[in-house]
Amino acid sequence: MINFYKYLPVSKEDESWGLTVLNAGCTNIEATNVYPFKSHPAHHNFDWNSWRVLQEYQIIYITNGQGIFESESVKQIEVRAGTIILLFPNERHRYKPDSNTGWNEYWVGIKGDIVDNLCHSGYLNPEHPCLYIGFNESIFNIYNSIIEKTKEEKPGYQPLISGAVLHLIGSCHAAMKQSAAENKEEETIINQSRLLFRSNISNSYSPQQAAQDLNVGYSWFRKLFKNYTGLSPGQYYLQLKIEKAKEMLCNSNIPIKEISIDLNFDSSFYFSKIFKEKTGLKPTEYRKRSQDVLFE
Repeated sequence: MINFYKYLPVSKEDESWGLTVLNAGCTNIEATNVYPFKSHPAHHNFDWNSWRVLQEYQIIYITNGQGIFESESVKQIEVRAGTIILLFPNERHRYKPDSNTGWNEYWVGIKGDIVDNLCHSGYLNPEHPCLYIGFNESIFNIYNSIIEKTKEEKPGYQPLISGAVLHLIGSCHAAMKQSAAENKEEETIINQSRLLFRSNISNSYSPQQAAQDLNVGYSWFRKLFKNYTGLSPGQYYLQLKIEKAKEMLCNSNIPIKEISIDLNFDSSFYFSKIFKEKTGLKPTEYRKRSQDVLFE
């Protein structure tokens, strides 16, 4: 990344479009570097202790590193790579990269009736200034396009980059909606799979069968399940059987062999082996200990 920023003149004709770009840039802040660079105009410069208030909106994309953000509307929150930071006019704020990591940032400063209306309608909200979208190539490319056209400053560039900013805002909104929908769909799949495992605890069932019942690929399902639960679906299903076995050992005199059959283990020997691996006790030892505790 080559550091660049530019503060732009705006004419009445530019303002008549309803959205104008006031500044744009990108900077690489190395670990332990002073932030922000002191060469910015005084009305944009700040440090962590003094805070800052702008008369414009800014849309900042953190593509690498991490840091923190705070404003009048939100308490201090962590910012990770892949986060969009929104700044609002007359809103006191401060932010900075972590001194151990630094960060890369792309930003554009804007004003106009169009963005005011987006704020009033709730699309942009000071109470939700940090939006995690991950690394989004199309959004990254919009920033680069705005910066390149800003460097050239060819006739008519201002309406062109203003249109790009509107595209940027729409793309960020879509990325958030799609992410929420994907997460919701994934959560539904995980909850359905848990129900399938519980309802088939005594049957001949497998994680592969669960993926088939959910109409998803097994490799994808296994990875997703482990990300959500910390266990592979096979280990989760096995753990459910062990917990059910504990319940049966504590609350009944059902023979060990019958418990192994009820829970669809290959044999009572295999059941005892797995039970000891998971609990540290043989099923007979677990039953005796639970009964001893009961009658103490």
